[in-house]
Amino acid sequence: MPKRFRLTRRFPVAMTEDGYRNLKRFAQEAGLDEGEALSFLFEHFDSVTDSEALAHHLRRFNAELDARKS
Repeated sequence: MPKRFRLTRRFPVAMTEDGYRNLKRFAQEAGLDEGEALSFLFEHFDSVTDSEALAHHLRRFNAELDARKS
């Protein structure tokens, strides 16, 4: 029997405009709403990310983070 899909957690999220546009585009292409798309991405995080590319992009994002906050 398939697991019933329930959204059990809600939390305030701050996102960049680019991040939100990409989330909305992904959700629309997948036929999901934004919450379902986030759930999918995090439930399948290891299989939808390239660990080497992720580490590179994370280092770059962290390096630019202070400038983005200003």
